[in-house]
Amino acid sequence: MHRLIRSVWNEPRPPDPPARVWRDWVLVGVLVALAALEGALRPDLPWRAVSVTVTIGLAPLLLWRRTRPLLVIVIIFTVGNLATLLTAGASGETYTMAYMLIFVYALFRWGAGREAVIGLAIALGSVLLSILFRQLAAPDLIGAFAVMSAAIALGVALRFRARARLRELDQVKLLEREQLARDLHDTVAHHISAMAIRAQAGLATSASRPDAATDALHVIEAEAARALDEMRAMVRVLRQDQPADLEPGRGITDLEQLASHGPSGPAVHVEISGALGDLPPSVGAAIYRLAQESITNARRHARHATRIEVRVAADDTSVHLRVSDDGESILVRQPPGYGLIGMIERADLLGGTCVAGPGPNRGWTVTAVLPRAGAAT
Repeated sequence: MHRLIRSVWNEPRPPDPPARVWRDWVLVGVLVALAALEGALRPDLPWRAVSVTVTIGLAPLLLWRRTRPLLVIVIIFTVGNLATLLTAGASGETYTMAYMLIFVYALFRWGAGREAVIGLAIALGSVLLSILFRQLAAPDLIGAFAVMSAAIALGVALRFRARARLRELDQVKLLEREQLARDLHDTVAHHISAMAIRAQAGLATSASRPDAATDALHVIEAEAARALDEMRAMVRVLRQDQPADLEPGRGITDLEQLASHGPSGPAVHVEISGALGDLPPSVGAAIYRLAQESITNARRHARHATRIEVRVAADDTSVHLRVSDDGESILVRQPPGYGLIGMIERADLLGGTCVAGPGPNRGWTVTAVLPRAGAAT
């Protein structure tokens, strides 16, 4: 029990709480309007001026419910208790004040563990004060605890659901980094093998041809420089402690194999332009895998699509990939799927970008830009 309490107390806040959006302002505006209407139309509302003022005055605190959950809990229950004293213990709560449950939900959804414990203690203390002032009968008390428990349970459930999704996203990113590390491993191994072969050749011929050793050193220097460039990219990659996949990686030269004109599914057309022969293997493998994943997503999600276009173009500094389909434009998925997240992660690891969204006319378009040299140091 002691460990459980300590674990709850030390629970951190969820990362990156959403900022205020237009929906929050609309919610506040609607609640203020409802409170004003209730004050004007409800005939049995006691202490009308105090009740409506408190209801309207506390509504704007909803704008800070995610970033300051404990502070707003303290304010709303303090103001509520002070209003009870002003009304000599009479209940002046409006129906609109049901929005107080949003504050309780937000405390357990976005607050730290200690904030949730302190806020719960404040809420229970407020309920006890209501009992002392004889505002709550037994059925009302049970109903209040049931509704508050539901709000708390919803906040906790969504909090742990979001945490589980974050863990899944981290796993997707880690797997993508591992795959990139394997591709880079193959490249570096190729360079080192070339260096070893040239060194052996230089040693074998050094006695009869002294200039052969010099040539071998030049080749070794060039291969070492390329290997170091690839190793700099590997520094940014995380790998799991699992056996390496020794299957040769794909690259730019394999893009044509993605084209298909079969009877089942949309046809895939591949168009390649620009100088792509000297791309680092890590960049070539990334372009191939981004195109492959984009085609897979289009075949899986593009409704009524008949054509998928893959275009790869290179200039002096970067490589551009664009994959688009002609399916229906209802493909917006929120939040983004794990495949798209892995694509974005792979592009970012190499110092590039990857963006996906509805096309200008219809369908779905994936656009990626990678630097020719791969990840920056």
